[in-house]
Amino acid sequence: METIIIELDENNIDSEKLEIACKTLRDGELVAFPTETVYGLGGDALNETAAARIYAAKGRPSDNPLIVHVAETEDVNRIASEVPEMAKKLMDEYWPGPLTIVFKKKDIVPDGTTGGLDTVGVRMPSNKIARELIRQSGILIAAPSANVSGRPSPTKGEHVIFDMEGKIPVIIDGGDVGIGLESTIVDVTGDIPTILRPGYITKEMIKNTCGDVSIDPAILEKPDKNLIPKAPGMKYKHYAPKADFILYSGNGENVINAIVKESKESILQGKTVAIVATDEDMDEYQEKLKNERYSNRFFVLSIGSRENEESIAHNLFAVLRKCDELGADVILGETYSDEGLGMAIMNRLVKACGYSICEV
Repeated sequence: METIIIELDENNIDSEKLEIACKTLRDGELVAFPTETVYGLGGDALNETAAARIYAAKGRPSDNPLIVHVAETEDVNRIASEVPEMAKKLMDEYWPGPLTIVFKKKDIVPDGTTGGLDTVGVRMPSNKIARELIRQSGILIAAPSANVSGRPSPTKGEHVIFDMEGKIPVIIDGGDVGIGLESTIVDVTGDIPTILRPGYITKEMIKNTCGDVSIDPAILEKPDKNLIPKAPGMKYKHYAPKADFILYSGNGENVINAIVKESKESILQGKTVAIVATDEDMDEYQEKLKNERYSNRFFVLSIGSRENEESIAHNLFAVLRKCDELGADVILGETYSDEGLGMAIMNRLVKACGYSICEV
């Protein structure tokens, strides 16, 4: 398949170019597009065939539900059978933005979009290209992240092109995304909102809005193999680089020493090592591995600063993809606080490493 790549500027959208993507969606085909979180792989949310094409392009299990993207709050009434008061509060506070709300669905939403569930996740993106794509196409867009299933999510147009060129008709390249982690997912079908996937909208923010909140235990714990996923990313290994990935948890200096020790052992076994470190620790890794025996067999990549969690969230997936590009056999990384935005960061890292965490 030949893929058309359309470059668009969020602040100066060419509607004629955008119409190519809109027509593709109306024809039941797929379009990759930028959002403020990660790039999405979109199809008509009310078209069962389009949903099947999304699963096929990603190689995604069909019980993993998709998220429906809307341009206006009123669109929720088309697909949700109930809109509780807590959902209205969340929409008023955080839409448009990186929050997905899970509602009871109407029959108009096909099972292919919801993974067979009687609920549907809905989000209103703040990215101007995404919003205009929904408006101009005239359809609601079901969209998971625009990557091969299980791989790190795409945060740059080039990531999508690498994963999806030749698999889908159209890719909109809108440059780098802003946040870099997928949306927070909150289920409002119970008595209190339940976080199914952490993101930029934190537990504390939702609690301030709704007065109470619970957290699904699958967020940081390894889920049971029989789990029926209520939201994307709950059951399967996600966000994973090609290399073996190990996280180290404990006292800062102990973590550094353990990663250095493992790096040396792996290098002597002929492996190329990638160390994913914070800005604060990069020089120490370079200094401790400064030896001719190890030169050209390791590299240290910055994931951001511990003083700025948003930088870590923004860089996380791009750094994991960079490790693959550089040919790493082993990736060694640090852990972070699971408070605030750190919960989302650790959720992605834990799933990316397949729960391979070494306590030191």
